[in-house]
Amino acid sequence: MAEQVWTLGSLLDWTAKHLAQKECESPRIDAEVLLAHAVGCKRIDLYGMRHGEEASADIRKRYRELVSRRLDGAPVAYLVGKKEFFGLEFKVSPAVLIPRPDTEVLITACLDLGKKHPQPRIVDVGTGSGCIPIALAKHLPKAQVTTIDMSPEATAIGKENAGKHSVFDRVRFLQGDVLEPVASETFEFVVSNPPYIAHEEWAALPAGVRDYEPRLALDGGPGGFDVFTRLIEQARERLVSGGWLVIEIGSPQEKQARAKIEAIVDYELFPTILDGSGHPRVLKARRR
Repeated sequence: MAEQVWTLGSLLDWTAKHLAQKECESPRIDAEVLLAHAVGCKRIDLYGMRHGEEASADIRKRYRELVSRRLDGAPVAYLVGKKEFFGLEFKVSPAVLIPRPDTEVLITACLDLGKKHPQPRIVDVGTGSGCIPIALAKHLPKAQVTTIDMSPEATAIGKENAGKHSVFDRVRFLQGDVLEPVASETFEFVVSNPPYIAHEEWAALPAGVRDYEPRLALDGGPGGFDVFTRLIEQARERLVSGGWLVIEIGSPQEKQARAKIEAIVDYELFPTILDGSGHPRVLKARRR
């Protein structure tokens, strides 16, 4: 009996079904991204002229290894070393949080406000891959952006991404805790996607998050408010009058998070911004 000839198209179809049977969350997309990486092409190419191309033994071997690691729980973004966010491609590794689509609403909120400032000074806390400050710098060409992260490994990746997107001259990278590295400076914007997973909920997280992504970027301590509480207090001193605090939250935290900001009389809190799924996602407050 002749050995089966695997084309890229048949390999993709079989793998998507296999991942679905193993209850992967997005089997078709995972199969596409991993195969495109193994082949060294764009995802769209898998449905074009290359769909009927025979998959070489080397491609099948690379793909099999990637799929095996995916089934072990490794996130696709770490397997391919990149993730798209707000139309830009960012290098990622297990040293940084994988950018999420939900965070894009934070970018949109900041851009709507930032375009009203001729040269906004922005500081981002908990920078990770740099997706937030770099996206803001790309779309606000007069902005001067400062980033702060405690992790030297994350800072290094953020610098790479800033260079890749040609904003390195306008994005300053600092290491430290919350806003301590800029204790003598003021800004028009303080933005952040801080760690907000409640410490007591850590064990219940999906394995792909809990076992692979950096705990420093996710674990927000008791109730998930450790960094949040310190950030909103320190931001009051770092924001100019009329400046904006724009911060991402976990949707179950909305009521308590709003109460914490409302308790600081220097802030005027605005309606919560919802993400694409209709969940509470971003709070914005103006410094009086």
